[in-house]
Amino acid sequence: MTATDRTIHYGWHIVWVGTFCIFAALGLGRFALGMILPGMSQGLTLSYSQMGLIGTVNFAGYLVAVLFCGALADRLGYRLLIALALATIGATMIIIGHSSSLPLILCLYALCGMGSGAANVPMMALISHWFGRSHRGRATGFVVIGSGFAILLSGKLIPWLNELAGVDGGWRLSWQVLGAIILLISLLCLVMLRNTPSDQGLRPYGEKPENGALPKLGRESTANVKTIAHLGAIYFLFGYTYVIYATFIVTTLIREHGFTEAAAGNFWAIVGLLSLLSGPVFGTLSDKIGRQKTLAMVFLIQTVAYLLVAIKLPSLFLLVSIACFGLVAWSIPSIMAALVGDYAGPHKAARIFGLVTFIFALGQIAGPAVAGVIAEESGSFAGSFLMAGACTLLGVALALRLAPAK
Repeated sequence: MTATDRTIHYGWHIVWVGTFCIFAALGLGRFALGMILPGMSQGLTLSYSQMGLIGTVNFAGYLVAVLFCGALADRLGYRLLIALALATIGATMIIIGHSSSLPLILCLYALCGMGSGAANVPMMALISHWFGRSHRGRATGFVVIGSGFAILLSGKLIPWLNELAGVDGGWRLSWQVLGAIILLISLLCLVMLRNTPSDQGLRPYGEKPENGALPKLGRESTANVKTIAHLGAIYFLFGYTYVIYATFIVTTLIREHGFTEAAAGNFWAIVGLLSLLSGPVFGTLSDKIGRQKTLAMVFLIQTVAYLLVAIKLPSLFLLVSIACFGLVAWSIPSIMAALVGDYAGPHKAARIFGLVTFIFALGQIAGPAVAGVIAEESGSFAGSFLMAGACTLLGVALALRLAPAK
């Protein structure tokens, strides 16, 4: 059966299921923490440093997972690995909701981070199998918006759960409800995902047939060590900076700007709503004008977002900051996944994307820890956001110097 024998290429089913996967693995497994953290810190009497440590151990687990997920994907297949990883996230989050010991919570959230890495990297690499180069940016762009849907949900659901269950019970109920949702999504991925187009008798979407034959697994990688290091540096800067904003913006709005939890939740929901555009718009734009120019544009918009919240300005500027962050929120992961597919080809995409994601994860580990220490010493997250803005300016320069894929 060929692609033309079906009205909808199965690759687009991979995309919508992938959106749910990222919704669960990153959106609920990680980005909902920013909404849960204020109530959790009050219930467990956590300091700024301890709040930062919770985010850090999650990213440490993510880092460990990305070292092995390429090899695990080869051994288990993308479908089974992603389903098992999501089940791990869901189970650990439910247990966190029943825990009161900070060391136990740190261990569980580290396991949750391992599940996030083991689901996200194979899911993004899977797109390179199912889509040709001319459509990868668009396809990965739709996949990454899952995080936006999760932020939109958590911004409304978690304040409601806090009201329903009270100060100490709300954050616990939030972990448990979100964990249960993730378990359901793990079953969806197990049922719907497929490892390669050839499993369905298809060619990758957008790839033209040659002499009527199905394509080979992929061309040889053209990504050398210098290129991989360059990609890693760019991805590191994104990981280091965005996670500071995602983890601490709600806490900053509540503690430093006097917002109520509900009002801060509305702002966070705006991020989720606007971020639904970030992946498709900038992923498609990268297909049209090039990955390098699009990356530089995204880093510049992020710089504006970080600097506006770092400087003491009226609430209107906070809204602009939120809007800028949301508009480009998930664009860099989609562009980076497409870039790796361009350089490496489908067959090696998982391993190389895992490697650059490892470097990205180092940034995610360092970001919350450094930001938490700066806030602890200064009594404010302003310095942390100012540092993030300086780093994204460096990202602009690195993006413009990236050599195009051959």
